[in-house]
Amino acid sequence: MKAPSRFVLRGILGAAAIVGAGLALHVRAQSLPAHAHAKFELTARAPLEHVAPLFGADRERVWSPGWNPRFLYPNPAADQRGMVFTVSHHNRDSIWINTQLDLKNGVVQYVYVIPNALATMITLKLTAQGAQTHVEVEYDRTALTTDANAHVRQLSEQDQKSGPEWQRQINSYLEKPGTK
Repeated sequence: MKAPSRFVLRGILGAAAIVGAGLALHVRAQSLPAHAHAKFELTARAPLEHVAPLFGADRERVWSPGWNPRFLYPNPAADQRGMVFTVSHHNRDSIWINTQLDLKNGVVQYVYVIPNALATMITLKLTAQGAQTHVEVEYDRTALTTDANAHVRQLSEQDQKSGPEWQRQINSYLEKPGTK
C-alpha cells in the first residue's frame, strides 16, 4: 500500500511543479513590457519618384488628414534625414526622429517615443512597379511600462488594418490635378 501512495504523491508533486512553473512563466510574461509587430501593404497609383516624397513628415500633410507635426529641426520645416518633430496624441506629445529618408531607394524610417508609455519604429519600403509604387509599412511597438501593454496591443491591431485607409488617402491625393 505504501508504494502506490508514494507513486501518487510523486505524481501530484510533479504535476504541481509543472503547473507552478507554467504559472510563474505566465505571471512573468504579464509583468514584462509588451512588444508588437504589425505590417501592411498598399499600392500608390503613381511612380516611385512621385510617391516617395509624400512619406516625408512635412509632405505627408498634403494627403493625411489631421497629420500636423510641429518641427523642432529643421526650422522651417523640411523633409530631410534627422528631422525632429512632435505630434500630439490626445493629451500627450510624442517625439519623432527620422532615422532614414532615402527617397531614391524607397526607404523611410521614423522612431517616436511617447514618454513613459511606448516607443515605436515605423519602416516604409517603397518599390517601383511601373507607373505604380508598392509600399510596405512595418510598425514595431514596445511598451515602456507594463501599464502601456494593452495600448501597444490595441495600436498593433489597428496598424494591421491601416493599409486600405492609407491607400485610399494617398491615391485620392494623387488623383487631384497637378499632383503628379
